[in-house]
Amino acid sequence: MMDKLFWGLRALCYSPFFGKFGLPSYLGKPVFLKGIRNVFIGKKVRIFPHLRMETHNGGTIHIQDDVVISQNVHITSAGNLQIGKSSLILANVFITNIDHDYTAIGQHVVKQKIAVKETHIGENCFIGMGAAIMAGTVLGKQCVVGANSVVRGTFPDYSVIAGAPAKIVKKYNQETQIWEKTIG
Repeated sequence: MMDKLFWGLRALCYSPFFGKFGLPSYLGKPVFLKGIRNVFIGKKVRIFPHLRMETHNGGTIHIQDDVVISQNVHITSAGNLQIGKSSLILANVFITNIDHDYTAIGQHVVKQKIAVKETHIGENCFIGMGAAIMAGTVLGKQCVVGANSVVRGTFPDYSVIAGAPAKIVKKYNQETQIWEKTIG
């Protein structure tokens, strides 16, 4: 309980440096923050320790209300990256909208161009431990991403996504009201 009190005080101290920091939200001790003037955090957002969050080239990060971000999460953006309300992101997750070019032979990857592809996590999503949400990923409402999955692409509402590369393994059938395995 005392930790969360200190995290709330930390959030108050850091809040003027963010584009927006809705209260009551709290922030565990971060590892690295860059460009947070372009980070917009909603109300009741809980961010656990060891967050690495960075924006580049005017990119933005929008975290809507009631999101929980567990420890050791890395979020980076050079475009528009959104995390929908009431989503849960477990530990050791990576979320980006940046791809690095690698095609110039003999040139360090970090010095090559970057490609930005919008990444959007829908509301009420659950991102499992160790998942990587890659550039260009769009998750619909209430998607579930399995632990250690590598996700790229567009996935409809109410999908369970798992694997490396990730694919849909279950979908919610609104007629039967059952989560059904997909074929294939």
